[in-house]
Amino acid sequence: MSKESLLDQINHPADLRRLSKCELVELAEEIRERIIAVVSRNGGHLASNLGVVELSIALHLVFDSPSDSLVWDVGHQAYTHKLLTGRNRDFDSLRKQGGLSGFPKGSESPHDAVETGHSSTSISASLGLLSGRELLETDGAVIAIIGDGAMTGGMAFEGLNHAGHLKKQLIVILNDNTMSISKNVGALASSQKWILSNYLSRISATRRYQRIREKIDQGLQGFPIIGMRLFDLVMRIKKGFKAALFKESIFSDLGFEYVGPIDGHSISRMSEVLEEVKQMGKPTVVHVVTHKGKGYEFAEGNPTLFHGISPFSIEDGKLVKGSDYGFTSAFSDSLLDAALNDKRITAITAAMEKGTGLAPFKAAYPDRFYDVGIAEQHALGFAAGLARAGCRPVVAVYSTFMQRAVDQVIHDIALAKLPVVMALDRSGLVGDDGETHQGIFDIPLFRSIPNMTILSPASREEMAAALRYALNDETPHMIRYPKAAARVHPELSSDWVAGRGVLVGPGNARYLIAVTGGLYDEALKAQALLAAEGATVDLYNLRFIKPLDENYTAELFANYQAVFAVEDSSELGGMGEALSSLVLKYGLSTRFAFRGVTDSFYPQASRSELLSQFQLDGEGIAAGMHDLINASRFMQKSLQKEA
Repeated sequence: MSKESLLDQINHPADLRRLSKCELVELAEEIRERIIAVVSRNGGHLASNLGVVELSIALHLVFDSPSDSLVWDVGHQAYTHKLLTGRNRDFDSLRKQGGLSGFPKGSESPHDAVETGHSSTSISASLGLLSGRELLETDGAVIAIIGDGAMTGGMAFEGLNHAGHLKKQLIVILNDNTMSISKNVGALASSQKWILSNYLSRISATRRYQRIREKIDQGLQGFPIIGMRLFDLVMRIKKGFKAALFKESIFSDLGFEYVGPIDGHSISRMSEVLEEVKQMGKPTVVHVVTHKGKGYEFAEGNPTLFHGISPFSIEDGKLVKGSDYGFTSAFSDSLLDAALNDKRITAITAAMEKGTGLAPFKAAYPDRFYDVGIAEQHALGFAAGLARAGCRPVVAVYSTFMQRAVDQVIHDIALAKLPVVMALDRSGLVGDDGETHQGIFDIPLFRSIPNMTILSPASREEMAAALRYALNDETPHMIRYPKAAARVHPELSSDWVAGRGVLVGPGNARYLIAVTGGLYDEALKAQALLAAEGATVDLYNLRFIKPLDENYTAELFANYQAVFAVEDSSELGGMGEALSSLVLKYGLSTRFAFRGVTDSFYPQASRSELLSQFQLDGEGIAAGMHDLINASRFMQKSLQKEA
């Protein structure tokens, strides 16, 4: 990009105010080119970011970040925001180890008011931020930017309800990109409706209109009985008139002023409206209509594919590298096979049908497929109801998003011992998206729940077997698996017995590596590396996170001088601690050690880089086992000397 580009001149949002209207339009195009170029190399969230370029510019023109706080819901659409807040020079490092995060991050910039990564949280966070500032007499507006898809999350409405009650000047930008619930918040049925509602919103946002309306309202309420009745009548007529033009009554009912819909790709129009809204002094929803993927034809044509995408060719939009057959595909194929002969099987997603591999199920069994929107809590509660009716619901959700539904898992499913299958995709270490997307907490969160079975398949065959096992039982089951290749491992084809894994190796070794399924391939590499050094090591693929057949496992471990357990999960509350407790409980003389993910949040990097960082790759596991072997040998020699 030329050194004379407009984008290179933007080191702070205030720099935008030096540009003319024409230059702002030119800047928007430069930003699109920059985002497309970097995401094509690094991967990332493309379509959503291309859709909010002009919106981001308008927000930074009108508001003074970081004194005024912009809170981006989910945060995956904040690339333009990053470029406008002094991070253009570092933008090539986006989503790379040691580089810029793909989400807002307070430690990265004071302009990132709230760290986000999950949906529907912005309104609650913004209201709290605004209330705290008022309490501490700190100046600054607070603006929540939330997409129409995120409005399906119940937390968004909880925040709206509270904000309307407090009547604080919270500004909510509803970015309607027609991808999810746009019809529920005012999608336009005709060009005439667009023109009329746009005109009315322009009037209702002006300070003059607000002052006149307030005086009329106050005047009517000043007259006893008749005045109040007339006031109520006027309010009902106004709401009815607005509802006939656009479906915004829910915001009015919650105590918000509603402005929109507004063209989200017109910088001048949005700046004009935002300036007026800034002066209103009331909770306000500004409804902007944008086009996801705008400016790049392949993203416009397939915004779902380009929502979160791997590196691709800009010229034809094709992925640079084809992905391996992964656990998501193995789950998808296994579910299709199971559903073929069992009409009770249903599938549920929280707005992630492609990401979780449920798109083929939807195509094959549309009447047994449910997309509940971004509402994980409802997804689990809904699944519980299906199970009570006699169905076999399978809820596919990313591990990090299952954190949002812990109460439903405990209260609605496990307590009643309902046969709901929860497929936890992206369990373990997840590359590129950083702290908010790591799937390392599911074992500590769910292992303590009564009536729960948790499975950890290690191969393509084990995925199919785990799903069959779960569907054939009458209790809740979780199946956790990584975002990684699902390889064929014939050595793992033995029958499944509750609480027991499968032993792999020559069988005469003195040392054992116990492993959760997501790390099995790495453990195989470690086994080969140790064999090359002359150390014979068996592998024990645990299969079951819960239950654990303690007698069987203790007898197995007792056959070895040393056991090294590795897991793709948090060490605190993980399988390592459970196995360590078992060794102590049974008084085993076996030397035991374990390794997982240490107690912290970890920024973005590729999965292979993260595995290496925690020494959970083949080399790291081999080194850990080697250290344990040496310690075990030293202990054996010491005991022999004492004897």
